[in-house]
Amino acid sequence: MLNKIGIKVAVLVNFVLFIVIAAGAYYLMQQQSLSLENQLLERGRIESLVGARQVGKILDEAIDNGVFGVSDAFDVDYEPIPGVDPPKFHTRYDSYLDKAILAMEDEFLKDASVVYAVAVDRNGYLPTHNTRYQKPLTGDQQKDLVGNRTKRMFNDPVGLKAAQNQKEAFQQIYNRDTGETMWDISTPIIVKGKHWGGFRIGFSLDKTRMAQAQLKVTLIAIMGAVLLISLVAVFLVVNQVLKPLRELTATAAALADGKVEQKIVPRSQDEIGQLADVLERLRLSLKLAMDRLGRK
Repeated sequence: MLNKIGIKVAVLVNFVLFIVIAAGAYYLMQQQSLSLENQLLERGRIESLVGARQVGKILDEAIDNGVFGVSDAFDVDYEPIPGVDPPKFHTRYDSYLDKAILAMEDEFLKDASVVYAVAVDRNGYLPTHNTRYQKPLTGDQQKDLVGNRTKRMFNDPVGLKAAQNQKEAFQQIYNRDTGETMWDISTPIIVKGKHWGGFRIGFSLDKTRMAQAQLKVTLIAIMGAVLLISLVAVFLVVNQVLKPLRELTATAAALADGKVEQKIVPRSQDEIGQLADVLERLRLSLKLAMDRLGRK
């Protein structure tokens, strides 16, 4: 019976612990997921700011050094590149940017969360994409759509907003034509005091969701281990606490059988100690009564 009580107490305590731990785990998962998103967005904000300033500086220096003029830097007479679909274009400055900003753009991709880091002009024209998106053209439209994305016009609604945006770290959800869903963060590029375009940083939402899912699995595993350890610990503690009660039960059974010689000594001041004191008084009363009966 006492063992059953011990089990009941252990189960009840662990049920309460489970509710508390589950609530805490849910709150922690939500907070950590939000924190992960905020960290990514903060990195994107900083990276878009740095990229925009670097591209603006490179174009300013090219103009100052006579590489091309201001009008060339703002060239919008896009010259079609024949035989490609989607269409690609040359401008009077794109070949220079291929050499001047490619390595800088690729530096941002060392952050595994970044899918792309590119400069686009105000019309969404992308003169120089990251190296990973400049694979040789194959003639297969689907392969080239993913593998060779440079010198294209990204003038979809999100692309135009990013290109024409004049706020720092402008954030959008971008459904890329490759089927990916992205966070797109853009900051305006200023050349000779005029708005040239924007620097776009892309974070994959799929990768972010995977990271959040992995975080949740880790937290659930940790909370499960904590719950298992607490279950075993509570069961052991409850049984240890109930040990004196089991002894007193055996003593009470002995008293019921007329064994009144063994003194009952309280070992604590708690309820079990008080019960031991009551049983000791009962033992003495039974012993006196039995002694009187024996004398008669």
